[in-house]
Amino acid sequence: MTEMELKYGCNPNQKPSRVFMEEGELPFTVLNGKPGFINLLDAFNGWQLVKELKEATGMPAATSFKHVSPAGAAIGRPLSDTLKKIYYTDDVELTPLACAYARARGADRMSSFGDFISLSDKCDKATALLIKKEVSDGIIAPGYDDDALEILKAKKKGGYCVLQVNPDYVPAATEKKQVFGVTFEQGHNFIKIDEQSALSNIVTDNKELSKEEKDNLIISLIVLKYTQSNSVCYVKDGQAIGIGAGQQSRIHCTRLAGDKADKWWLRQAPQVLGLDFKADIKRADRDNTIDVYTSDDYEDVLAEGVWQNFFNTKPAVFTREERKAWIAKNTDVALGSDAFFPFGDNIERAHRSGVKVIAQPGGSVRDDNVIETANKYNMTMCFNGIRLFHH
Repeated sequence: MTEMELKYGCNPNQKPSRVFMEEGELPFTVLNGKPGFINLLDAFNGWQLVKELKEATGMPAATSFKHVSPAGAAIGRPLSDTLKKIYYTDDVELTPLACAYARARGADRMSSFGDFISLSDKCDKATALLIKKEVSDGIIAPGYDDDALEILKAKKKGGYCVLQVNPDYVPAATEKKQVFGVTFEQGHNFIKIDEQSALSNIVTDNKELSKEEKDNLIISLIVLKYTQSNSVCYVKDGQAIGIGAGQQSRIHCTRLAGDKADKWWLRQAPQVLGLDFKADIKRADRDNTIDVYTSDDYEDVLAEGVWQNFFNTKPAVFTREERKAWIAKNTDVALGSDAFFPFGDNIERAHRSGVKVIAQPGGSVRDDNVIETANKYNMTMCFNGIRLFHH
């Protein structure tokens, strides 16, 4: 048996704490720092996610995890000039892996603050330079270029957690965990998500699915496989733009993820891109300010004069009508759900955030209503019978 002692469990009072293998060696090596209990939960879930994204798409993948759910995930498609700006890539010459990380981190920058990163490929210098600038707890990858490793080791005054995973490791077919002193046992979720298994049964009048739409739907479902349930995921251009995790109600998942997708799109509006921030404002403060600026609360903030703490000049109010008009320009969004939609209200909310294609298990007693609502907006919806609960 191999084991590693941890500082504590989920909380400082939960001691002793360790991770161990009853048979064989631990499938990772600590190259720098000291991982904690939650760090490893994020690392192992994130690694499985990016490994499956790479296998499904053939492209490098990255994810940004917080509290055992992804804040963002993406494959390494090139970035537009606008995305480079809102993702703070600055003067870094981006590689495909760096693009994947920038997208994963940039989907929900507030939630990604202090994240644990997972990369599908060997970490290169460009990706390490992006990570260097962000507040992050650690990273797991199958390897590191020498210059990338030195950059990462310097983070957090030398305490940044760097893990190297064995990419050939396959978990046991049966997994166990304990709750309340009771041992649970189940088969590992080895289900493979691909076009045949997840997208072949189209139930709406519109039967069209482009290659781009299929890829986005598959990405959404793989992300959901490693997201705390209930969960839904909005995807556009190879990246998650809104993830609603851990909600008891599916409509709350859909609203939460939709609101995140809207915030992502609003960051690209001319009103936001033109904000005249003071030069010494830190990224986290800038992100928080943009979040407020694109909300209904901002008029109150303007009235209180708080703008002077962040801006050189007083910005005009980004009105609700202007925001609604900008959000309406977001199109070609894909939506995945880890269980069936019980009511058509989920489809109505998804439509407001530009959703055009949907993948979900189906099986609700109100499937007819859900299909009817999708038909109303000429959406394409697949029923796949695959539930992806994760706890």
